[in-house]
Amino acid sequence: MKRFLPAIKHSAKTFSIPVPGYFSFIISAFQFLYTRKNFRLAILSVSLVIFLNRAEAQNANADYVKTITDRSEKIVNTLDIKETDKYQRVVNALVQHYQFLNDLQDANKQSATAVQASAVSKDEKDGELKRLDEKKQIALSAQHENLLTQLKKDLNEDQIEKVKDGLTYRIMPITYAAYLDELPNLTREQKDQIHTWLKEARELAIDAESSEKKHAVFGKYKGRINNYLSAAGYDMKKEGEEWQKRIKAREAEKKQAVAQ
Repeated sequence: MKRFLPAIKHSAKTFSIPVPGYFSFIISAFQFLYTRKNFRLAILSVSLVIFLNRAEAQNANADYVKTITDRSEKIVNTLDIKETDKYQRVVNALVQHYQFLNDLQDANKQSATAVQASAVSKDEKDGELKRLDEKKQIALSAQHENLLTQLKKDLNEDQIEKVKDGLTYRIMPITYAAYLDELPNLTREQKDQIHTWLKEARELAIDAESSEKKHAVFGKYKGRINNYLSAAGYDMKKEGEEWQKRIKAREAEKKQAVAQ
């Protein structure tokens, strides 16, 4: 029966069994029963470990589904949809999008970890990681188009714009308004270019799997916009300082108006 011990260790790694709490107790029970050659109860204790760990994973997924459902409903609630069926279809489309991003990220991370652990050269690893990223981008592009196709069945263009903003924390309209406020003398051409780049950033951010990565996409495009404006003759550091002064002055005026 010694052959069972490596199997138990393998199971613990496979199911990521946490040591503290009742899992530690069950593992200790297995060791106790095994040393007394009560093999049936020993194997039963291992089965209980696996069952409890799977149940914990299912509960975690249920919590995640609730989170993305609540998030999706919050976005759809801004669209003023009266029909129940249409409302639910749009919610489902967003939930499926969030779930797809999460599943793809998990699968890609596991594949990348396997590549890093493989006994091949660095060049081979780099090549395989590049191929994994290319496959990921293809999958993201296909899902992006699928999401838009689903939304277009039930929503008009204005509503789809609101959904896109909701999926990206409204970073695009907030950032665009900030540029207009910071630089009131922008030309029409400059405004259009800034708006175009921010919309492009939003399309990419829709497919980012976390808040941090969504903000990072916009951060990259803001750098491009700032370089564009600097080349057009704007001193962005000075403009930013002057803007902050105007913001503080407006806030002071609001406080004074409330006090009166």
